[in-house]
Amino acid sequence: MANKYLDTLTAGLWKRIPPFRLVLGLCPSLAVTMSAENGLGMGLATAFVVTLSNGAISALRNVIPSKVRIASYIVIIATLVSIVEILMKAFFFPLSQQLGIYIPLIVVNCIVLGRAEGFAAKNPPFLSMIDGFSVGTGYAISLTLIGSLREIFGAGTWFGLPVFGESFEPMAFLVSAPGAFVTIGTLLALQNLFSRWRGEKFIQG
Repeated sequence: MANKYLDTLTAGLWKRIPPFRLVLGLCPSLAVTMSAENGLGMGLATAFVVTLSNGAISALRNVIPSKVRIASYIVIIATLVSIVEILMKAFFFPLSQQLGIYIPLIVVNCIVLGRAEGFAAKNPPFLSMIDGFSVGTGYAISLTLIGSLREIFGAGTWFGLPVFGESFEPMAFLVSAPGAFVTIGTLLALQNLFSRWRGEKFIQG
């Protein structure tokens, strides 16, 4: 049993890491990762929602009729997203302004709905929360990494602090929309090459 919890906890950090393994949540991955701060903020907001929604949906899985399960999931997720949005506007208003519409859109994020349908609806609450925390943390790490690379090489800063000297010429291309595709594609290719070298198999579910 302990191994099951440990496997679930670690799976989202590599084997199920959303943008690269599950290939989900790509819209915010491309749109909000112009800086490390944006990536971290979006990732933590999603992690909060997917962790608690997994737990709530798992606890109610035997009560919710199957015909309305998706609608019920969305109601639960939307409630949590509203809480996140209110908290961000209250305590992190500048970040909330930068992320804009992508915070409310967590409601229909494929990661959150995917874990609800694929895991929380079939497993007990605590294990489901571990899965949500794992996948959410992996997503936060991914967005922060993508945002860090784009900000460092595209603007010469990291979390707003200068990284290179005045002679550095930023690659402005990286903080544009095409730069997001290039960054994510490069990281995906490197992960696949590393996994192939290690002989890893793709994990589903």
